[in-house]
Amino acid sequence: MKTISLFLFSMILACSNTTSDSRVGSYEESEIYSDVAPASSFEISEKSSAPQVLQEQKIIKTGNLRFQTRDLEKTHGKVKQLVSRYNGILQSDRSGKGYNEEYLNLTIRIPSENFQVLIDSISQGVAYFDQNDITQQDVSEEYVDLEARLKAKRELENRYLELLKQAKTVKDMLEIERELSSIREEIEARQGRLNYLQNQVSYSTIHLYFYKTTTDKGITTSYGQKMWNAIKSGWNGISLFFLGLLHIWPFFVILLLAVFGVRKYLKRKKKIKE
Repeated sequence: MKTISLFLFSMILACSNTTSDSRVGSYEESEIYSDVAPASSFEISEKSSAPQVLQEQKIIKTGNLRFQTRDLEKTHGKVKQLVSRYNGILQSDRSGKGYNEEYLNLTIRIPSENFQVLIDSISQGVAYFDQNDITQQDVSEEYVDLEARLKAKRELENRYLELLKQAKTVKDMLEIERELSSIREEIEARQGRLNYLQNQVSYSTIHLYFYKTTTDKGITTSYGQKMWNAIKSGWNGISLFFLGLLHIWPFFVILLLAVFGVRKYLKRKKKIKE
């Protein structure tokens, strides 16, 4: 009985060793075959890079402020001083007049770390905001994705450059250069988008609109001006009326001739009856 048990135990060990050897062999074989490059003509697959660890968020900050001020020039000077103090850029500075108001419309680019402190500094002394909107757009995912794709495209470009060195015929060279041209266009497009996002993240944008009302303070002068405007408007109305009559004078002539003809006809008819 002991002999049979030992025989069975030795068989089990042998089977387990065979199985482990086959697993090791298959694993090594798969690794060998995975390193073999594709056999298609100058078609290199783009290996996606491993996902990167997100170290910091990429946030685009935008502010829209609108308020009334008593002194446009004073507020304008204060804003320019604050922009210079916090290393900002006055991207645009437009002034104008609207209905009963004069205004200044500024676009400010400010380093993102100074965005909130500039907002707070401008807000000091403002009793009421017509508009006070602060938006934050998280572009971290798009930023990391662009970086990973850009890295993969550059690695793909390097592999095609190596193939170009090994090309032996003009046909092969033209085919590889065509692929390189397409890859470089994609690299430039993604690099441009990445640069734009980086710029928007590094420098936040503030759209600032402030105004003052221009209603006349002199009530007597304003009322007299309104009367004068009314007189001029009435005179202009009369002038337009007579000008309109001059335009339709032929109709009056025809109407007078018609009335004269009817009266003459009626008189003649009356005489015949008598």
